[in-house]
Amino acid sequence: MPEKKKNIFLIGFMGCGKSTVSKILAARLKFDRIDSDEYIEKHEQMKITEMFEKYGEGYFREKETDFLSELECDSVIIACGGGMAMREQNANIMKEKGIVVFLTAEPETIYDRIKDSTKRPLLNDNMNVGYIKQLMDSRVKAYGAAYDYKVSTDGKNPDAIADEIIELYSNN
Repeated sequence: MPEKKKNIFLIGFMGCGKSTVSKILAARLKFDRIDSDEYIEKHEQMKITEMFEKYGEGYFREKETDFLSELECDSVIIACGGGMAMREQNANIMKEKGIVVFLTAEPETIYDRIKDSTKRPLLNDNMNVGYIKQLMDSRVKAYGAAYDYKVSTDGKNPDAIADEIIELYSNN
């Protein structure tokens, strides 16, 4: 029987709960936790918004791929940046190193969760439901190709979402 994949990658659009749920999962499963955006900011010694301004989105996306390629871990919850799964190469690396859980939410839910944030470079000048829906729609195919499991976060608290993921993971 093949060895059980130990890492859990949480993917999905910004504001769907990846960071919050990853903390709960790490505590409950007694796993380590890495937030890819935080890791990249620390490694690059600058905020993501600065990377976008100074070098462009492509530079940041390359750093996401570097992060995944260099990741050597086991029993870790990885909260991925919202665009991490956009590259097929990234999706393949994640599937090779663990299971991938796609967290979803309606555009209205996303807007309610992130409307006061200034840390979303792709939304800073477009903080509205219509633009969020448009951006989500442009990513749906890539997300769909990347995940092993899909979990809706609408109308659920983070503990219930974590429970659902743990059940899926336990049955994997």
